[in-house]
Amino acid sequence: MNQHPEHNPAPEPDRLGPRPLRRPAVDPAQAAVFGRPPGVDSAFAHRNGNHPDPVLRSAPPPAAALTEAFSRPPENPDVLLQRPPGEQNGDERDDSPLWSAKGSDPWRDPGAGAMIGPPALDQPEPEVKEKPVRDSGQLLSVPELLFGRRVKTTALIILGVVVLVIGAAGGAVGWWIARTGNDLTSDVTLAEVQPNVERPPGSIADIAKRVAPSVVSIELRGSTSGTIGSGAVIDGQGYIVTNNHVIEPAAKDQSMKLAAVFQDGSRADAKIVGRDPKTDLAVIKVQVNNPTVLQFGNSDSLQVGDSVIAVGSPLGLSNTFTEGIVSALHRPRLVPGNGGDPPVAYDAIQTDASINKGNSGGPLVDATGALVGINSFIVSPTEEGGSIGLGFAIPANDARKIAQALIRDGQVKHAELGVNAVTDVSAESSQGARAANVAQDSAAQKAGIQEGDVIIKVGDRIVRNSAELTVAVRAHEIGAKVPVVLVRDGRELTIDVVLQSD
Repeated sequence: MNQHPEHNPAPEPDRLGPRPLRRPAVDPAQAAVFGRPPGVDSAFAHRNGNHPDPVLRSAPPPAAALTEAFSRPPENPDVLLQRPPGEQNGDERDDSPLWSAKGSDPWRDPGAGAMIGPPALDQPEPEVKEKPVRDSGQLLSVPELLFGRRVKTTALIILGVVVLVIGAAGGAVGWWIARTGNDLTSDVTLAEVQPNVERPPGSIADIAKRVAPSVVSIELRGSTSGTIGSGAVIDGQGYIVTNNHVIEPAAKDQSMKLAAVFQDGSRADAKIVGRDPKTDLAVIKVQVNNPTVLQFGNSDSLQVGDSVIAVGSPLGLSNTFTEGIVSALHRPRLVPGNGGDPPVAYDAIQTDASINKGNSGGPLVDATGALVGINSFIVSPTEEGGSIGLGFAIPANDARKIAQALIRDGQVKHAELGVNAVTDVSAESSQGARAANVAQDSAAQKAGIQEGDVIIKVGDRIVRNSAELTVAVRAHEIGAKVPVVLVRDGRELTIDVVLQSD
């Protein structure tokens, strides 16, 4: 590489060597304030007392008392205030420090080395006797565990007997106190129940008390089966009204025993007086002295919302009272008969009083305790038949008339139209009962009713289905002339019919 001498620069100074100290110029005003006084060339004052500052040289001497107290003795100015350790002066006592004596405490010697040694006092350590070590394989017994030492078995037995005796004595004392009372608790006052609870006339309790003696449980017992129902005593001679389906097994099987059980538990054999399968009513009789009789009420005076009470033996539970209201009136019920009996039809009282199996034949009473219906039928979504608040009772006015006929004649005759009807739902006519066929020489045939006619009214009662046609006809007496409104070929006709007996 070529170099040109005209371009060679001057050699640079050593970058690592010391560099000259460059002090900045000092302001004369600041030097006069912060600099040393004139004549002072160091930071230490002169020891001869000739201080260059005239103010300090003119300071007054210290007080004589201070000079005498803190100055060296004037007769021997070279005496030091503290003598070296171990040095004594004449008869003066030894002022050596505590740690200079023989056997000094190293914890007090500031010059002692920092170390962990034996205790400060030279005392012999007490001799510790080692306790014998228990064999690790040996277990503690129960007495040693409970009492810390071995205890004789007999002592434990005695202790257990004492504990049992004390416990038995305490239990006996507690029992005696509970039975006889204790004077220590005589100041305790417990709340007392009012002795007389008011049950005004017309209350449920009052009705139950008056009605219960006149309600019976009807039992049927056979060799292989048995049923239970309810009934109400309606006459002082022992006549009881109930449902036909309650006593029907005994009517068809003479081997079955029929009995009535009263509120007080007394039992009496019963016999069938008469039964009416078409209205599901029957009368039986028992031999009793002076029975409590249930009075009939007027079922025609009932209104929806009136309070009613169902009484009977639901599910075999005798003397059961359930309260409800009349939820509907004139609810026609048409139920197929049992064992070849004709269909059952009656103008029912609907109630939400709880009615279950066993309530059949029992009374439905009003707020005065009068009989207004005979519980007969329930609607249930299950085959077992449980109460869902839809129960039906035969009106008491109908039951009284039929019971009187059964007691008097042993049978009942009903007014009949002579038409087999079905509910009509065709679009050509209003809803009613359509005559499927007309019986020969029946009241309907004699009046001119033809097959296919739709009956929509009997007397003053509107007919909406076949069940309502039956109850509307039976509401009249045999031989009564009743106007019947029907629809034929789209035209409405009114025909007078003289009802005949069934």
